[in-house]
Parts: sequence; C-alpha cells; structure tokens
Amino acid sequence: MKKFSWRKAALVAAVAPMMALSACSSTGGRTEQAGTTGGGQVATTERMKIALITHAAPGDTFWDIVRKGAEEASAKDNVELLYTSDPEGGRQAQLIQQAIDQKVDGIAVTLAKPDALKDALQKATDAGIPVVSLNAGESVSAQLGAFTHFGSNEKLAGAAVGSKLSELGLDHPICVIQEQGHVGLEARCAGVKEKVAGTEILYVPGTDMAQVSSTVTAKLQATADADAIIGLGAPYTLTILKAVTSAGSKAKVASFDMNAELAQKIVDGEIAFTVDQQPWLQGYGAIDALWQAKRGGFQVGGGQPVLTGPSIVDQETAPAVLEFAKEGVR
Repeated sequence: MKKFSWRKAALVAAVAPMMALSACSSTGGRTEQAGTTGGGQVATTERMKIALITHAAPGDTFWDIVRKGAEEASAKDNVELLYTSDPEGGRQAQLIQQAIDQKVDGIAVTLAKPDALKDALQKATDAGIPVVSLNAGESVSAQLGAFTHFGSNEKLAGAAVGSKLSELGLDHPICVIQEQGHVGLEARCAGVKEKVAGTEILYVPGTDMAQVSSTVTAKLQATADADAIIGLGAPYTLTILKAVTSAGSKAKVASFDMNAELAQKIVDGEIAFTVDQQPWLQGYGAIDALWQAKRGGFQVGGGQPVLTGPSIVDQETAPAVLEFAKEGVR
C-alpha cells in the first residue's frame, strides 16, 4: 500500500465510503458515535473522518475533557469524529485495525501500551493514514509512525511534583499507580522519585475504586511515616483523600490532572496541589493537526512533541482555573 504523502495531502482529498465506526463507551459495552459541538464558522474544506482511539478506563472523567477538546476542533474543522476507547492494549489495537478497515482520513491515538499497538500502527502507516498521538507515549510516538504528539512530558511532570514536595519539606511520599505497565504513569512516579529518593510506589487496581480505597488505607496504616501521597488522576486522588481520613493519616495529598471537584479541594486546602497537563488542549490539538495535515500538508510541531504541560496548580493559583474546570475545559 502507498505511504502517506504530505505533498499529496496538500493537493488531493481522498474520498472513500465508510461505515459508522463503533465505539466502546465508558460502560465498556455500548457503542456510540461522537457528536461535535462548538461555535464559530465551520471550515469549508472537504468533510473528513478522524478516529480518536484512547485507553480510557470506565468512569475516568479525565477523558471527557480530552473528548470535549476533540469535539470542538471537529466542529470547527468539518470533521466527523469517531471516538473509541479500551484500557486493554490488545483491544485498543483492534480498534486501530477497525479504523484502518473503514479507511478513516486520520487516527489520533494514545500510546499507554505501545508494544501492543505497534503492529496496528504500522498497518495504518502502510495504508497511508496519518497518525498523531496524544496524552501517553511521547517517547515512542515518532517510532510508531506519529508525525507529532500532544501531551505532557510525564517524567518532567513527575520531577515537578517531586520539586514541589521538597519545597514543602516532604520526603516520604507514596506514589499510587492505578494501571501497572502504563508507560506514562510509571514515568510520573519515576520523575517524583528522581527528586525525592524516599518515594514509594503503590499499585492499585484502577478499575475498582473500592479496592483503590482499601489498598491505600491499608498502606497508610502500615506506613506511619509517610508524609505525602500522590494520585495520578483526579478521580483516584479524590478517593485517596477519603482513604487518608479513614486511615487517620496526616499525609498531605497531591495529584496529577484535575477536574472541578479536585480544583475546589485545592482551593479549600484539602489537597496541596496538582500538576495539570491540560487535556482539553490534547484533544483539540490532535484533531486540528490531522485536519491541518490534510488541508495543507502542514506538520504541527515540526516533528517534535507539542507539550501541553506540566503546569502546577496550588491553592494560590487554583481559584483562577476553577471556573474553567467547572466548564470541563481544565
């Protein structure tokens, strides 16, 4: 099959009949096709279809924000957005193959489990389908055929957390990973440990919040000298916050990522800070980059990742972003 040609993309719009792309909903069983929202004038370029394929786990509200950004870009760019998700790498690879079979005009994909996705992504490249990655897998994005990546450098984000903990005089944090083997989450905790040598790693089953709570509670009860605990996503951090109370621990709570509830907890002083990777921008940028590639052969990022974070949000800065968090764009 032909390789994707940037020159050809600038001159020719591929036209192919397509079937509706089924999607894994947040409940894991239903199918759905994403609608598009947003205001402003719609681009006059030819209608195109883009598959957004993530590793979203059921109930993780972070992905609602990513998707909202993608939908707004789609509305502006005259794109039909086809959203699918599955947290298991093999099934995510099947979703990529499904998109290839239906001859989409572009694929935006998260690379949490890159080894499981590499063969499917090679098939996308061979089929001439341009690929961008987002959120996870920055270090392997180019190797897997993506022309750019939208996200935060996860190890750098972890180091930012470690530095902030050090500023607060904390030297025995517990970094809670909700999905073992996820390259981005592992990199976050590695970055923390790089700055704070006493960091412990705790793995929890992220698909079961009751288990997250009980595992964290037991760990805190057994580790009386832990002075901080870090969640790697807003829903997990909010559960961890309750577990800290249940355990009678004095550990300060910190987080990665954000939603409106977590932002309010920072304003109220219950959570010390979070590191925001600005997921809305990830969704928006990934879709818009694929549209720009087709309309003019443009390569956003010039072959390099486009960083959307890290950005520290603490009690001083949280009030300024709380309004946006309530609107679902932070």
